[in-house]
Amino acid sequence: MSRIGKLPVEVPAGVDAKLADGTLTVKGPKGTLSLAFVSDVDAKIEDNAVTVTPRDETKKARAMWGMQRALVANLMTGVTTGFTKTLELVGVGYRAQMQGNTLKLALGFSHDVEFAAPEGITITTPKPTEIIIQGADKQAVGEVAAVIRRYRPPEPYKGKGVKYAGEYIRRKEGKKK
Repeated sequence: MSRIGKLPVEVPAGVDAKLADGTLTVKGPKGTLSLAFVSDVDAKIEDNAVTVTPRDETKKARAMWGMQRALVANLMTGVTTGFTKTLELVGVGYRAQMQGNTLKLALGFSHDVEFAAPEGITITTPKPTEIIIQGADKQAVGEVAAVIRRYRPPEPYKGKGVKYAGEYIRRKEGKKK
């Protein structure tokens, strides 16, 4: 039995949740998100909480049970507080700058890398070496952070590159004479 799946997800105050045709639509102060449930689980809204239950006892249904409940919890968190990822640029001359809706990155290439922020994602650069990505959709925020990091992942010798805030970079020893 799924320990996560059997917990109900509370619908916070100020959030409107509707369930129709196997799709949960959640509307809150940060926006509107929806989730289509897989055919192996059922969902109900009762007592101001969303409850997810498996349809049968197959292995797939039990696996989907906890995952779908976690996705519902992410929807509730996303429309109330939102999600944030912070990236740090480490390296001489590495800097980031927002120009309208485009993030301009100087990452040691012969050209600047330009990244257009997708719909629903807010990118800010409080410092030239820090990028803050915010949005209501957890998956979209993580995907944007991963795409930006992929331009110049941190290398193991000097640690130069784009890294997540708080990420530990395992260092290697350089050449010896």
